[in-house]
Amino acid sequence: MTARLNVLPESAFAELTPALVERMARLGAEIHAEQFGALIDPLIERVIERGFRDAGAHEGTVWLVDATGEFLEPAYASGANARQILGRFKQPLNAGLISMVFATEQPFVENEVSKNAQQSKLLDTQLNVRTQAMLAVPFQLLNACRGVVSCVHLKHADDGSAPGFQPEHLAAVQAAAALLARLIEYRLLSRVVGYGGE
Repeated sequence: MTARLNVLPESAFAELTPALVERMARLGAEIHAEQFGALIDPLIERVIERGFRDAGAHEGTVWLVDATGEFLEPAYASGANARQILGRFKQPLNAGLISMVFATEQPFVENEVSKNAQQSKLLDTQLNVRTQAMLAVPFQLLNACRGVVSCVHLKHADDGSAPGFQPEHLAAVQAAAALLARLIEYRLLSRVVGYGGE
């Protein structure tokens, strides 16, 4: 039998809670692609990469809303094309499936996404690739949807198989996105209150 750990809010901190909540919300609104890299340490990077690997993705991206509020911008990317998109591409929030996931805050999986008229071809055209399958989940950070975590299977000319994502792949990416958010939130909270040497 496991004993329950009963942790109650510390009364001495109660009057500070509104200021802390407000400060954390401001921080969340200030995090864009340019700042995201400073929050990534080796543990956080392993969490992201593990989620993409568990989904069997060729490439994965963490997208954040840019400072203008008009685009989603890659803040972290893995795969062969990562360097070609970081700091070099923005997805308009009024077009594409990634933007739809952000707007609806609902996950999306499609294994023949190249046939979907709603898929924006902007990034595929820039990279000269064809996305065959896409999985995307909203990225909830500091009590708001701040972006999207997505991964893809690319169609290769010599690949006769039809890649695809399954429900367990969606679960893996959702878990990775949630853990990513919690680790970043802990890191920011530690800095704000001066805890743990952050």
